[in-house]
Amino acid sequence: MATRELTYVEALNEALREEMRRDDSVIVFGEEVAAAGGVYKVTKDLLKEFGPKRVLDTPISEIAIVGAAIGAALNGLRPVAEIMFFDFVGIAFDQLVTHASKMRFMSGGQVKLPLVIRTQYSLGRSYGSQHTQFLAASLLQAPGLKIVAPATPYDAKGLLKSSIRDDDPVLFVESGALYVNRSYYGYRGPVPEEEYLIPLGKADVKRVGDDVTIVAVSRTVSEAMAAANQLEEKGVKAEVVDLRTIMPMDYETIINSVKKTNRLVVAEDSVKTGGISAEVASHVCEYAFEYLEAPIVRLNSPPMPAPQASELEKKYMVSAEKIVNAVTKLVK
Repeated sequence: MATRELTYVEALNEALREEMRRDDSVIVFGEEVAAAGGVYKVTKDLLKEFGPKRVLDTPISEIAIVGAAIGAALNGLRPVAEIMFFDFVGIAFDQLVTHASKMRFMSGGQVKLPLVIRTQYSLGRSYGSQHTQFLAASLLQAPGLKIVAPATPYDAKGLLKSSIRDDDPVLFVESGALYVNRSYYGYRGPVPEEEYLIPLGKADVKRVGDDVTIVAVSRTVSEAMAAANQLEEKGVKAEVVDLRTIMPMDYETIINSVKKTNRLVVAEDSVKTGGISAEVASHVCEYAFEYLEAPIVRLNSPPMPAPQASELEKKYMVSAEKIVNAVTKLVK
């Protein structure tokens, strides 16, 4: 299959464009997504190709944006709505958690709700406490809502296309750092020219190893890959598992990896208390405890708001250096 190099943003844009060409019921709306092409240019030129009936700018009201997406989906459309920052999803919490996630269940499966809410978190860009939070763990308590977080251009395109075609509501979380940070593993990468889909709910082993499992998600996959390269120089072969989909979570891939390596490090951007790492660690303790030869290590954001100063933010964030140090101690 022929490939070419695309950035994370280009892959997302291509996914939207292909799905809108394939299906006239796919519409895109949100703050500044039409005339401006999106603040981060993910929706660039969609208005030009598909017109104002299918690409719409909205008022600054997250609860109205998600509410409109629910209404559109109930009436036969497949809306892709954008919330500019993940932090602002909280304003639409009622629409997402009380309504969108429950409608199919409460209707006995008679109602489909094929909507995608795209959003991003900007940890790593010095945007301050109110624009950096990775809040996916908060929404694990909303069964019926699928949560996807791609870490590479290949995954971003394939997962977004699958999300748009899914008949359940999907929260599609992007990493703002991957939009702009050229040094990140996920900023640019090979993407097939032919159409492809990536199934939701399936993790990906980004790197094979047998000494330690590193489970990562979104931005931290890049840090885990960098750490694995450094660890190999020390004679430690790390296996990197990218969750890709947070809900439903692919526990089977995680367990199979831990059974092989007997050690687990979870690296992700949630605050440690009640984070995604807590769910992963809990499941491994419940179903694969006897395979562990060392305590599970969780690397997360500390229990405080993210600082805006770039040097302080670097210390706050999960990094390749922190992963290498944790694995080195664990293996010893």
